[in-house]
Amino acid sequence: MGLQQDTVTWFVGVLFLSTLFLCSAEVHHYEFFVRESNFSKLCNTTTLLVVNDSYPGPEIRVRRGDTVFVNVHNQGNYGFTIHWHGVKQPRNPWFDGPEFITQCPIQPGTNFTYEVILSDEIGTLWWHAHSDWTRGSVQGAFIILPAENETYPFPTPDADQTIILQSWYNGDYKQIIDQALATGIPPRQPDAYAINGNLGDTYGCTNDTIFRMQVDYEKMYLLRIINAAMNEQQFFAITNHTLTVVAQDASYVQRFTSDYILISPGQTMDVLVSANQNVGQYYMATRPFSDASAMPPDNITTGIFQYTNSDGGLNASLITLPARDDTNATNSFISRIRNTNVTQNPPLNVPTGIDRRVFITIATNTVPCNTSQCLLPNRFVASLNNVSFVFPRIDILQAYYNSTGGVFTEDFPLNPPVFYDFTGNLTGFNTRAELGTRAVVLNYGEAVEIVLQATQLGGGGSHPIHLHGFSFYRVGSGSGNFNNETDPSTYNLVDPPLINTIHVPGKGWAALRFFANNPGVWFMHCHFERHSSWGMDTVFIVRNGTTTETSIRPPPSTMPRCPGT
Repeated sequence: MGLQQDTVTWFVGVLFLSTLFLCSAEVHHYEFFVRESNFSKLCNTTTLLVVNDSYPGPEIRVRRGDTVFVNVHNQGNYGFTIHWHGVKQPRNPWFDGPEFITQCPIQPGTNFTYEVILSDEIGTLWWHAHSDWTRGSVQGAFIILPAENETYPFPTPDADQTIILQSWYNGDYKQIIDQALATGIPPRQPDAYAINGNLGDTYGCTNDTIFRMQVDYEKMYLLRIINAAMNEQQFFAITNHTLTVVAQDASYVQRFTSDYILISPGQTMDVLVSANQNVGQYYMATRPFSDASAMPPDNITTGIFQYTNSDGGLNASLITLPARDDTNATNSFISRIRNTNVTQNPPLNVPTGIDRRVFITIATNTVPCNTSQCLLPNRFVASLNNVSFVFPRIDILQAYYNSTGGVFTEDFPLNPPVFYDFTGNLTGFNTRAELGTRAVVLNYGEAVEIVLQATQLGGGGSHPIHLHGFSFYRVGSGSGNFNNETDPSTYNLVDPPLINTIHVPGKGWAALRFFANNPGVWFMHCHFERHSSWGMDTVFIVRNGTTTETSIRPPPSTMPRCPGT
């Protein structure tokens, strides 16, 4: 059923894309020079690995259906890779980017050119390093404008502005996680949050800069908001101004208004705002949200929404944002995001007859710490279905494509090894996890449902889970333990949002569906970097279909060599 339905979907999708892009797609070339540069914030100077000496890095701006070549020159001190977050890369996993999943790192003194193939993505995505914690400073926006002769499904804005929300550390991001992994304890919290690399006016250092967005009275602006923070979901608002949400994760949604948004690490959101208040200067602001036991710092970072010809101080100095632990505000906002039936979106095609069901529990755990640097007998890890992912030293895609043994196994559990009260009181419960490099293998065209269950093991709380290579439908979510007999009746199969990063609520669950129509090796992981570093990851391998058009493209000859090969 899934394969037959997917064949129809593939044909409809080809017609959709052909109608939009015929004779209009272009090819773009970018050069990324990645090296260490100094930045002064919080009255300290920090050396960071960045692209083209900027933080955040350069913006890629193209049109729907284009192809982008990015030549990445590593002029730094250690290897890394770059991921094109939310770009599906059809049949093209070689250029997806996660280190030791689809490629080995680009070593210092070498370069590698990525081929980024766009399909139906529209709006705002982003790119970032996908090695250890390097994405904290190697990051930037990936803007996908409508194709030629294509319109927005909302009033055309007068201008657009990218807003990147970030975590700032006084220190090298790679050194921070390397030290934490070596000693077995959690990495330290950020020193501040940033908006487009600016810390605002709340941290007490007079040298810090504040981001200013200049606007004209009665003009409409499209904000392209990216949460690039390392471990923090973020609320965002502009004082005295209403936000109209129009897209999430490069897919249009039904328009709705709100005084704030909630955006998780990895997610992107397109928001309209009208400069319709008294001419002046108004705060834009961001603060974290958390429902876990270990809370991030409750810092508020500010920017200025500044009208042209405004004089004097701020018109409204009171910043109104939900509280750091306001779960109701978070759930209420997320529940309003729904797919919209517009011609600029791919035809809605939610899988119904499911071929493969995967039920995954999410947890933080411990294992014995056996190195000389350990500070405690046990070290922190994280897991999916009690498997804490171990990154190999040869990338999984290469091993799979060449049938190289000993790199990974195809036995990731499709259900938890033990069923328990996932969201209850787990005091005294065994928190140990198994270590392994285990993958899920899907047949091409299968209709897949994944239910992600948050647990109270470890710190509990919500998780942003990102799947590479696909956009998927968020068909349901709820509180408590998932009930496979009653909860599917609550699914939204009419207008579920099409996204690439899903919010799994603390003490709750979320369900997603997609067709496995993109052959390759695709990483799935928590976009809280500390959790991914601890092993809250797995891999989905989609087998080739029966034709060339449904099979992985051959590997390029320029792939970076793996260590020791």
